[in-house]
Amino acid sequence: MLSNAMEKAQTTAADAAPPDTFAPQLDAGEGVYPYKLDARLLRISGVCILATVMAILDVTVVSVAQRTFIAEFSSTQAVVGWTMTGYTLALATVIPLTGWAADRFGTKRLFIGTLVAFMLGSLLCAFASTILQLIVFRMVQGVGGGMLLPLGFVIMTREAGPLRLGRLMSIMSIPMLLAPIAGPIVGGWLIDTASWKWIFLINLPIGLLTIALAAIVFPKDHSAPSETLDLVGVLLLSPGLATFLFAVSSIPRCGTVADRRVLIPAAIGLALIAAFVMHALHRADHPLIDLHLFQNRVITYANVTMLIFAGSFFGAGLLVPSYLQQVLHLTPMQAGVHLIPQGLGAMLTMRLTGPLVDKRGPGKILLVGIALIIAGLGSFAFGVARQAPYEPTLLVGLAIMGLGMGCTMMPLSVAAVQALTEHQIARGTTLMSVSHQVGGSLGTAIMSMILTNQFDRSENITAAHKLAVLQQKAASGIPVDPAAIPRESLAPDFSARVLHDLSHAYTLVFVIGLALVAITLIPASFLPKKPAIQAPAG
Repeated sequence: MLSNAMEKAQTTAADAAPPDTFAPQLDAGEGVYPYKLDARLLRISGVCILATVMAILDVTVVSVAQRTFIAEFSSTQAVVGWTMTGYTLALATVIPLTGWAADRFGTKRLFIGTLVAFMLGSLLCAFASTILQLIVFRMVQGVGGGMLLPLGFVIMTREAGPLRLGRLMSIMSIPMLLAPIAGPIVGGWLIDTASWKWIFLINLPIGLLTIALAAIVFPKDHSAPSETLDLVGVLLLSPGLATFLFAVSSIPRCGTVADRRVLIPAAIGLALIAAFVMHALHRADHPLIDLHLFQNRVITYANVTMLIFAGSFFGAGLLVPSYLQQVLHLTPMQAGVHLIPQGLGAMLTMRLTGPLVDKRGPGKILLVGIALIIAGLGSFAFGVARQAPYEPTLLVGLAIMGLGMGCTMMPLSVAAVQALTEHQIARGTTLMSVSHQVGGSLGTAIMSMILTNQFDRSENITAAHKLAVLQQKAASGIPVDPAAIPRESLAPDFSARVLHDLSHAYTLVFVIGLALVAITLIPASFLPKKPAIQAPAG
């Protein structure tokens, strides 16, 4: 009876929907989509999440260790920052290859191979003796980490099918939400109690466990005719994305988009990407990323929404830990603890929205999530503007943003994937990953540039930085000329002025982020308000 009901539901959905609307068309030979979550699906998804959490933790843990690297290798922030930038560029290089590689080699073999690459990079990082070696080895890590996240989502999506994806992601996304919060805490603890090397070495036992579980739990890869690698596409898109993101990452350091160190690589990167677009649309039989997917309106709206949302929310949100540390003088571990309300809010709504996405579609839930983020970010910006860092306003704002996150990220991913047929999932997921990576990188760089420019325009903040440098020299036993002490720092209300200017700078960034998140409502409003395939009654 269940089988008959499902077949009827699929037939009705397919007949009622034109080709470019929400309902996916079943490929020949595909069976009925299952509805209930079973133990096999949860085991497979658990292994994927274990690897994903490891990759996410690695990013946040390394961000905590930046000052440690400066001291360990006698380097500067500009150089040490490449331990993050190099990793990001490696991610951008391999993400476009994920869809083709998953179809060509099979998801199980590719998953284990990327884990091995990630573990190799982690081991090399732990034994780096110079900052240059560490940067290069972080790029090796990025080659593995870049494929882990989209590949894990491909595996879970294929196993779940459209009727179970929302509920599955509502359960499995909880550890993914905890990872960014736990990262600063775990990283700070490892650095304080052991050594910076352990933020990399800890990946080895986790990676070995994940490989063993994947070998046991994942189904065997079935050999099938594979498409030829779009070599021209690889030579255009991968270096194009990497060069463009390199230009974007240089914006905060240069202080302006008009600097030639930004304009030249950005122009080269955009030219390569444009050449790939022409190649993919007109010359390639099997392009690296199938841009014809944009003929599906849902895929187009989902990617536009992801691009704007990632740029606005993550661009402003990633500066929250910086605010907590720079303005409130919290340690990385303390800043991570202060972000717990955001994670708890996300976990709460993530668990509740999963079943609703499967039954009612992602569109309405996504709009509610964006509205919550607007409210949370607005209250947070208001609290910063009032210079009331310890008032409940900040914690409430973070909690509301977390509630919005749980109603946004998962429904947005589900909206895109449910519009794909099974053979399109790998390429479609890769497309969403590219939009997420580019949007997040753009947003982070632009928000950081705005914040840096605000700092440079403030005489009080500039004086505070100079004073901090002089204090560090004095603490090291280096003689300091009293005439070098900034005059502004001698004023009795100097600390209050610095706090005022810092609060004003962060408020501007949060307000801009708030406006951009509000713009996300426009493409999100076009996403489907009904599920792809109706769930069986009862």
